[in-house]
Amino acid sequence: MDTVARLMPGHRALWLTFYAAILAAWAVLFAMQAGALRETAGLPLTAPFGQPLEAFLSLCSATAATAGFKAAVLMWALMALAMMAPTAFPAFRTYAQLTQTADAGGLPLAALVGGYLAVWLGFSVLAGALQVWLAGQTLLDPSGKSVSSSLNAALLLLAGAYQFSRLKQAYLSSCQNPLTFFFSHWRPGAQGGLSLGLRLGAVCLGCCWALMLLAFVAGTMNLAFMGLAMVLMTLEKLPDIGAKLTAPLGVFLILAGLVVLVLPLLPITI
Repeated sequence: MDTVARLMPGHRALWLTFYAAILAAWAVLFAMQAGALRETAGLPLTAPFGQPLEAFLSLCSATAATAGFKAAVLMWALMALAMMAPTAFPAFRTYAQLTQTADAGGLPLAALVGGYLAVWLGFSVLAGALQVWLAGQTLLDPSGKSVSSSLNAALLLLAGAYQFSRLKQAYLSSCQNPLTFFFSHWRPGAQGGLSLGLRLGAVCLGCCWALMLLAFVAGTMNLAFMGLAMVLMTLEKLPDIGAKLTAPLGVFLILAGLVVLVLPLLPITI
């Protein structure tokens, strides 16, 4: 019961919806990856179950390099829900506990989560447009991985350097201390929840955007990368662990970027 109380501090219907949405996002991403792999292998998906399912299967058969703008935005939106919503759970739980004691009902919490996800939806539109542009420049393989070593090195170096920036530290500090964040910007009611959700989403985006763009290095349809990135970003937002993780992660990314940049210049003979 203690575990249930920690995972669902009041408003259990909302929490069940929250967890179900995350699981559904992972399931659809898995289906999209599997469908893209079958399409790449020359095994397109077919099913005689009517137009809705056929439309879904058609979406799943699109690779990252062939997906149109709408499909790319949908994929990034699902990635944001699957990866970023879990990282914000400590903040959501803190807000739920605050509004529960204020007897405010579940609407402010729903507004908070909605505002948070709205910010990441905006990011998904920009990331989807970037994916379509990169695909149009033939810089992406079917899995959504950049085929340009220069681009890969630039993204790795950017993400690594950003780990040490004051801007990153400021955003990360807000993510690591949700109680202080909410008290500093508190507004009551559902409108206040929406405002706080938008602000929280902006803070989270400012903290994690560079790491999210590494999907173009690992592959935008790479579920292993999504899972690893979700775990790292979640741990980074925990005060005790994050203080020990941010700098080593930055060093690793910078070294990886240098390796990717220098490796093609080395005279390697087989």
